[in-house]
Amino acid sequence: MKLYNTLSRKVEEFQPENPERVKVYTCGPTVYNTAHIGNFTAYVYWDLLIRVLRLNGWHEDRVLNITDVGHLASDADEGEDKMEKGAKREGLTVWQIAERYMNEFLADYRALNLLEPTQICRATDFISEEMALVDALDAKGLIYETSDGLYYDTAKFSNYAEFAQLDLAHLRAGARVAFSNEKRNVSDFAVWKWVHDGEDHAMQWEYRGRMGYPGWHLECATILHERLGEPVDIHTGGIDHIPVHHTNEIAELEGAYGKQMARFWLHNNFITVNGEKISKSLGNTYSFADLAKRGFSHLDYKMWVLQGHFQSERNFSFTDLASAKQRRLNYRNFAALRWQKPATDMAAVRDMITAQLNNNLNSAGALAELDKVIAENTPDEAFVKFLDEAFGLDLAKNTPDISDEMKAKIAERQHAKDAKDYARADALRDELAAAGINLLDGADGVIWQFAD
Repeated sequence: MKLYNTLSRKVEEFQPENPERVKVYTCGPTVYNTAHIGNFTAYVYWDLLIRVLRLNGWHEDRVLNITDVGHLASDADEGEDKMEKGAKREGLTVWQIAERYMNEFLADYRALNLLEPTQICRATDFISEEMALVDALDAKGLIYETSDGLYYDTAKFSNYAEFAQLDLAHLRAGARVAFSNEKRNVSDFAVWKWVHDGEDHAMQWEYRGRMGYPGWHLECATILHERLGEPVDIHTGGIDHIPVHHTNEIAELEGAYGKQMARFWLHNNFITVNGEKISKSLGNTYSFADLAKRGFSHLDYKMWVLQGHFQSERNFSFTDLASAKQRRLNYRNFAALRWQKPATDMAAVRDMITAQLNNNLNSAGALAELDKVIAENTPDEAFVKFLDEAFGLDLAKNTPDISDEMKAKIAERQHAKDAKDYARADALRDELAAAGINLLDGADGVIWQFAD
C-alpha cells in the first residue's frame, strides 16, 4: 500500500507498526452549525482509507475528535469562539448547540455509510488532560504568559516551520493570526486563553487560579496522546490544517513529550461549488437536506466524492452529481444481476480494484476498472460484498431480489409476448415500471433493473 505523506512530500510505502492496531487520528468537526457537503468530503476519503487498510488485512484503532470548545472565528487565536457564536445565533446554550450539531453531524456521517470510528472524543471531556499538556510545555520552557493567555514560543521549537515549510522570516504580522504586541513571534499561538472580567464566555474552567479555556490545537494533541499514544500511524485532515492547526499540534505534542506525533500525514484537497469557494455569502453552502430536496441521497454524494482523488481539487455541480447518481444506479443494477444470471469469475477484477486503491487511495482508477466489466459480467454475492467493503456504497443492502409476485408478472409478460398479446405484455411492463422495476429484453432473455 502506497500513500502520499505530507511529512515527506512524496508517495511512500505504508506499513503499520502493528497490523493488529493501526493507529489513525482524524480531525473532526467543530459542532457550532450544520456541516455542509464540502465538510464531509474529508470523511468520505478517510473512510476509504480505513476500508483499504482493512482490505490489506489490518485492524484500525481510529479516533475522531469533536471540537466543542476553543475554536475561534479566525481559525487561530482571535475573534469569538465558534461555539459561543452559534449559541448567540440560535438563543441556546453552548452545551445545547454542541449536542444538537454533534448529533446532526453523526446522523449525516452514518447516512453516508461511513465506518464508525473506534473512539469519538469530545474536547470538553479532556480538559484536565489538556491542562497537563500545558504544564508539560511549561516544564520545557516552551510557553509564556500574556494578558490574553498562555502562548507557545515557537522560536524555542526548532522544527516548527518544517512541516508546513513556512517562511517564518517573511511571515507578515497578521498573516495567520491577529498580531499582539505581547507576542514574542508572529507565529506564536495560544494554548490557553484567559476569560476577562465582563467577557461572555460560558465554557470556562479554573486553571492556575484563573478562569479560562483551551486553545483549539490543544485538544488534538491531547486526545491523540491520551487515547492512541505517539506516534500514530496516520494522521488525517484537510490541506487547510497544514500551516496552522497541524503545525501547532506537532509543536505541542512533540515539544511536550519529545516523540514524533505521526508517521504519515494525509491531507485532502478542497472542493469548490460551480467554480467558487464554498461561502455563505455566495449561497453555495449546500447541506444534505438541500441535496435531498433536489432528489439526491447521501450515497449519491459519496459516489461523486469517490469519483475523484483525495489530493485533487474538485468542483461540485448538480450536473456532475446527477451523473454520479446514475453511475451508482448502474452499479446497483450490476449487483442485481446476481439474482438473475450465473456468476462469472471476477477474481482478476477484484485484484485490479485493490491494486488501484493500494496506489495512494486511487478510488477514481478503481471505479474505472469496475466500469470496464459491468456490461459483460455477473457478480456473485461475495463480489458485491467486496465492493461494499471497498467503497461503502451499500450495494448489497440496496439491491434486494424482487418479489415472487413481480417474478410471476415477468413470466406472464413473456407468455403474453409469445402469444403475441402485446397489449397485455405492455400493461404488465407498465405495472412493473410503476413499482420501480424496468425490463430489458435481450438475446438471452429478459433482465429486470431498478428504475432509480
